[in-house]
Amino acid sequence: MNPETQAPASVLPALTRHRVWNQLDPATLAALAPQWQLETADVGTPLLPQGRLHSRTGLILSGAVDLHDPDLDMAVHLQPGEMFGFGATPAQHLTTWQATAAADCSIAWLAPDTVSALCRDHSALAYFFPSLPGAGQGATAAHAPDSGVHLNLLGTPVRSLIKREPITLPPETSIRAAAEMMSELRVSSVLLVEQDHLFGLVTDRDLRNRVVAQGLDISRPVSDIATLAPLTMQAQSPAFEALLLMARHNIHHMPVMDGARIAGMITATDLAEQHSTSPVYLAGDVYKQTSVQGLARTSAKVRPLQQHLAAADASAYSTGHIVTTITDAITARLIHLAEAELGPPPVDYVWVAAGSQARSEQTARSDQDNCLVLDDRYDEALHGAYFRAFTRFVCDGLDACGYVYCPGEMMAMTDKWRQPRARWAQYFHQWVDKPEPMALMLTCVFFDLRAIHGKVELLDSLRHEVLQRTKGNSLFLAHMVGNALKHRPPLGLFGTISRIRGGENAGTIDLKHSGIVPIVDLARVYALAGGVAAVNTHDRLEQVAQAGEVSQQSARDLRDALEFLSKLRIDHQARQMAQGQAPDNFLALEELSNFERSHLKEAFSVVQTLQGVLGQRYQTGRY
Repeated sequence: MNPETQAPASVLPALTRHRVWNQLDPATLAALAPQWQLETADVGTPLLPQGRLHSRTGLILSGAVDLHDPDLDMAVHLQPGEMFGFGATPAQHLTTWQATAAADCSIAWLAPDTVSALCRDHSALAYFFPSLPGAGQGATAAHAPDSGVHLNLLGTPVRSLIKREPITLPPETSIRAAAEMMSELRVSSVLLVEQDHLFGLVTDRDLRNRVVAQGLDISRPVSDIATLAPLTMQAQSPAFEALLLMARHNIHHMPVMDGARIAGMITATDLAEQHSTSPVYLAGDVYKQTSVQGLARTSAKVRPLQQHLAAADASAYSTGHIVTTITDAITARLIHLAEAELGPPPVDYVWVAAGSQARSEQTARSDQDNCLVLDDRYDEALHGAYFRAFTRFVCDGLDACGYVYCPGEMMAMTDKWRQPRARWAQYFHQWVDKPEPMALMLTCVFFDLRAIHGKVELLDSLRHEVLQRTKGNSLFLAHMVGNALKHRPPLGLFGTISRIRGGENAGTIDLKHSGIVPIVDLARVYALAGGVAAVNTHDRLEQVAQAGEVSQQSARDLRDALEFLSKLRIDHQARQMAQGQAPDNFLALEELSNFERSHLKEAFSVVQTLQGVLGQRYQTGRY
């Protein structure tokens, strides 16, 4: 390629005749012409390699140019007068295609900053540059989710959300004096401090609900209406954790600590700017609902929530926890409504989530997997009718809220999965001692359990027994490994990605069953082998590495692969929802940049390698 130091005189006439550039007035064109750089290239010369199309905008003055995607073997042939590169090439191809001279050619190049400035100053020009950052947003603004400043704070420390020094008072301060200070300083809360230690928290809601509504004497000490020993968050913790904690407990104020020192206060408004699809707002809205219909309307905001999280580039780990927190809240609220309608339960129970909800790995596309563990005082003749109606109410409610019935009927409303604790113990003992194919399938669901509501001890004691039984149980674990290896990453002999060949999803890859499920299965086997109680896959991988079940490096590789694959899935679903489509797990490689495709291959390779290591470990008897 032969660059020239200045654009020749032929550039200006070419711009004047061009269907795009002739939108500009003659004076602007004359000033623009010297900013182009002219280059000539022989046939077959690479003009812009893959991943560099975004670096400049090219205008073909003579000859021809081929744009080619080597991964998908797709190509287009461009003639004189056509443009390519920054702004001109469609966004979905900008990072994956490369440009090559298809004949001896002359190309005029313009810098991206110049193109952006011209489009900003001449709005008609922007129409011809569809992939210019910000272009085309007007048409989709009504449908695209606002990313929201609050969600961009997910990866930042809580400290960055503190807006002022903490407002503190001694506990013996009168209610009147506390209210006057809050009004004067225009704050919605105040911290009670005694001898430099946090004693309690008082909010404007406390003043309304505990003072005005109750007609309380305002000369009494403010400690009488305070929330004592409130939940706190350390200043260096991620803002995501604060958001999650506030959503789970439906609270709107949280003191921030720097060690033992009070650093300040954050509110739900700081985190969520009172956006209707923020997790804190949404969880609070769930608990306000008094009917299944109201919950169904509220649950419709879960999909926009996932779109906001994707737009804010939240991690898959945090997205899974946040989306699952809303599912937990909906489940708990349905349980409250069921008890309000049917009366208090005749014996203790614990409602248990299974599968992705138990692992806090849900996305906006989820069915329901749940069960009920009853106290051993349960008597079918006396109590059966109540719990049948109770579980039917909750499962029907979940279905109405978009969590469709489990196709395999693994739900608490199914008689088999609504049993006393002793019967559940028998189930698990049988599955471990006789790991037949059906038993192995059930273990993949019911070894991932988490209590949602009720007497948690019923599940905790059961899980402890199960882990003691699986730890070091080589026969059972060998069967689990064999079952896990049925899900393989879609890699061909030479490391190429194999796509689905037939059916309605032909040409795509299944991110869930071919990518995420194999990692979930590996982590589960490691956890059962080491007696590790964690349920979330990321947390399991951290803890099994500490327990020595897998190397620290392998655990890190699997965590990174899980995060990458899960993020691809979340972003893919967010794009589908923005286009009004139902979210699924089937990704077309055309959606990915070359960089992403390369990482996808690496992620699949990590899983494939560690599947081989685990398979060899149990086949050779090295436990």
